[in-house]
Amino acid sequence: MNISHETIDDVNANIKVELAPEDYNPSVDKAIKEQAKKAKLPGFRPGMVPPGHIRRTYGKSILFDEINKLVNDKISEYIGENKLEVLGQPLPVESDADAQYNWDFNDTFSFTYEIGIAPAFETPFSKETAFTAYEIKADDATLAERVKNLRRSYGKMTNPEVSEEGDVLYATLKQTKEEGIEKTTSVRTDIIEDAKTKKALVGLKKDDTAKIDIKKAFKIADIARILGITEDEAENLDVTKFELTVNNINRLEEADLNQEFFDKLFPAGDVTKAEEFEAKVKEEVEGLFKQNADQKLRNDIYTYGMEKVDVKFPEAFLKKWLKATNPNISDEELEEGFADFVSNLKWTIIENRIVTANNLEVKYDEVINLAKERIYAQIKMYNINDEPTDEQLGQYALQLLQDREQANRLFEEAKALKVFDYLKENVTLKPEEISYVDFEKLDKDSK
Repeated sequence: MNISHETIDDVNANIKVELAPEDYNPSVDKAIKEQAKKAKLPGFRPGMVPPGHIRRTYGKSILFDEINKLVNDKISEYIGENKLEVLGQPLPVESDADAQYNWDFNDTFSFTYEIGIAPAFETPFSKETAFTAYEIKADDATLAERVKNLRRSYGKMTNPEVSEEGDVLYATLKQTKEEGIEKTTSVRTDIIEDAKTKKALVGLKKDDTAKIDIKKAFKIADIARILGITEDEAENLDVTKFELTVNNINRLEEADLNQEFFDKLFPAGDVTKAEEFEAKVKEEVEGLFKQNADQKLRNDIYTYGMEKVDVKFPEAFLKKWLKATNPNISDEELEEGFADFVSNLKWTIIENRIVTANNLEVKYDEVINLAKERIYAQIKMYNINDEPTDEQLGQYALQLLQDREQANRLFEEAKALKVFDYLKENVTLKPEEISYVDFEKLDKDSK
């Protein structure tokens, strides 16, 4: 057997495999004998079918399968031994399909496969690489807003006689034209953007009317939802003035800061005073801020790495491989998603090289713990008072990891976290305090 590869350019190569009869016949003979032992054919006792009969009847099919398996195994071994960083999988060169073989166990076969090679580059991170590590402060306004939202979430609905700012009006909206749109719906005054419209909807009683310009009052998505039309229809309304008639006024009263309220949010007895409640809220908000700051840092590191690694990929090969492995994908779909595919591939290679160069290892326990964290967060999202035991979380995690797709996703997430933790220790981080309002501006400016 002879196997070699020919470099075409920095990111493309061919692997050629030549097989003589002595290379493949031993495995073919073995496969034929195994098939003879298992075969159940008329006229022969089980396990007593002569190998010669199997060779004559099924020989070419077995030969084809064994050669295909042998070639794939040898190419995989060759790639590993020569440390070729291959993208996708080797693809047979189409011209090989024209080769004529007798398939009589005496042919010398020659197969050529094209491969895509990952581009060579140095990972662009070192102690000289500096990033800002934001420390977001929980200001009084943000804490007050969070407390207000929590109290409203567990508050009670009332129906006052006179409307105030923030109420929800159950009202009929009628477009001011003949045969115009008429819709009875809920109108949230807290999402109205126009100050004049907000003021016009304060002090109303049942059956009172008010004229509003719906495009000044609401965003397009809100108009579509309120009127039950599409966003395109909302965008293209010919008449935007509506008459609003109040049918009912709904007001959400904030929950009192009492033990009943505290026990709805936290395990019974954990919080008994308003001061303890506020401390818990601050802890929660600052925990969320830490996650936001970490995500910002991850995004900055990702953007820096993607910009600094300026390399070409074997695009023609990758498109051919994607078509081969996704036969139902159209050319339009392939082109539309290809840029994102290459971006994801580039970052995956950057991560993998950091892992390999620094002997980073994702351990099974780390994947289990990550699964437990995700499950715990999901449970708390639906019932904040539910406190599963570590044993229960472990059982749920094992069940989740039995799904191969979920297991792969969690492994990749664990790997990404390990790379991020490594980079945080091996680049220069410059701490900077910032208010949440200013931090949000940073995020908007980067989009």
